[in-house]
Amino acid sequence: MRKIIFTGLGIVLIVVSFFLAQIIIDSKKTFKPKVEKVVKTVFTEEVKNQSVPIVVTANGNLSAKQRVELYAEVQGVFKRGSKLFKEGQTYRKGETIISIDADEYAASVQSAKSNLYNELTSIMPDLRLDYPDFYPKWQAYLNNFDMTKNVPPLPEMSSESERFFITGRGILTSYYSVKNLEQRLSKYRIVAPFTGVLTEALVTEGTLVRSGQKLGEFINPDVYELEVSISKSYSDLLKLGESVALTNLDDNTVYKGKVARINGRVDQASQTIKAYIEVKDKNLREGMYLEADLDAKKEENAIEIDRSLLLEGNKIFVVRDSVLDLIDVRPVYFSEKSVVLKNVPDGEVILSKPLVGAYKGMAVKVYKDQPDNSEE
Repeated sequence: MRKIIFTGLGIVLIVVSFFLAQIIIDSKKTFKPKVEKVVKTVFTEEVKNQSVPIVVTANGNLSAKQRVELYAEVQGVFKRGSKLFKEGQTYRKGETIISIDADEYAASVQSAKSNLYNELTSIMPDLRLDYPDFYPKWQAYLNNFDMTKNVPPLPEMSSESERFFITGRGILTSYYSVKNLEQRLSKYRIVAPFTGVLTEALVTEGTLVRSGQKLGEFINPDVYELEVSISKSYSDLLKLGESVALTNLDDNTVYKGKVARINGRVDQASQTIKAYIEVKDKNLREGMYLEADLDAKKEENAIEIDRSLLLEGNKIFVVRDSVLDLIDVRPVYFSEKSVVLKNVPDGEVILSKPLVGAYKGMAVKVYKDQPDNSEE
């Protein structure tokens, strides 16, 4: 009997517990937070079409306008000069840059001069007897013949008989042979064609120089050129002598240059034209990286906005009755940070700063003061 009673009580207790648990569950209330509608604040500006100057930006490295690559045309030992042949060494116009040992070759030139002098001396008696009218000028030429200097030009031959006589004695052949030797002898010495600085030195004193070997580079550090590539669509707008602002991106220093040359050929790969900007400044160095701003043209009835505001499909956001909408525009020029647009009606209110997550039909609130450095 006791077992039956305890079993019944256990069953009753379980049933009561189940019903109590169900009552507690049903009495629990779920509180849902009230969702507040967030309206984002945007910065806008009213469209006013005007004339927008299009500035074509290009960049490149400076190179000297006057540059000479020094090559050896003869063979010999590089002799030490009054200045060391080192990079950064300056030379005045006409000063010897490179001197190659030419003692052996100079001796052969002197020998050829001596032979010419002897041939001239040998014809003087016959010339005096057969052509006394021509004798004085040839005698004067012979008297002025200096073995230590270059051979002077032969006297002008005014008649056929004089020319036949001189040619028949081999004087012309010997003369031009000597001039050829003298011309080659001059190649043993390279002089500065202008005042400048040595930017590359590939040999040192005592080096055996071979014909055709590059010896170095010599530039004029006073005038530089910047080669830039311009889109062919603006080629007809560039003018020779047009002023150009050049900026050093390292320290934002601005230099003034001008368009010196414009290539007449379009690069087939990039569809660009090369323009060369001349610039002078004592602080410039070859190889410096500069950015050029060329005033190409002015686009009428257009606006300029930040590139981040232009969406795919050439659309931009406008604000109409506190709601975002999209309109089609026509971009006419892209720069690194901005874009020039047409077909934007005057008086239209457009976004002046990009809005994250913006979409057509989105409710927004226009910020009244619109400070440049704040955004909500």
